[in-house]
Amino acid sequence: MNIYDFTVKDVDEREVSLSEYAGKVLLIVNIATHCGFTPQLAGLQQLYDTYRDKGFEILAFPCNQFGQQAPGTNAEIHEFCSAKFHTTFPQFGKIDVNGDNESPLYTYLKAQRGGVGNPNIKWNFTKFLVNPSGEVVKRFGSTKTPEAMTADIEKLLQD
Repeated sequence: MNIYDFTVKDVDEREVSLSEYAGKVLLIVNIATHCGFTPQLAGLQQLYDTYRDKGFEILAFPCNQFGQQAPGTNAEIHEFCSAKFHTTFPQFGKIDVNGDNESPLYTYLKAQRGGVGNPNIKWNFTKFLVNPSGEVVKRFGSTKTPEAMTADIEKLLQD
């Protein structure tokens, strides 16, 4: 099993197979619109602009589980991100990343790269880096800025 075995819903609730991203380096991140880390959306877009033509994709999943910091519908969240931060990377439907209703994708991500002592996602903007073979190779906490992941992304793009 790898990341490409999962299907998720896009902002319009349509099913999307992650196999569409096979062979690419992926950064999967749970986002929020009213969080202290929300300005990371600008840094994520910069990464996307720099590396998307080299086989890099960012997959953003809004999550309202942490302080209710992603209120609104999928469409409202998408509009906020694209209007305020000019995001163009793929954004999917709102999900849970922990608990009884957590997305199977996040169950898998956490099983592959659990946190120190506790695999649960601690906050918004936790990031998972996936190699072109669909293997989860790194997990970054909320405080890790997109700019600080450049070397890790470049290494995977060169492999």
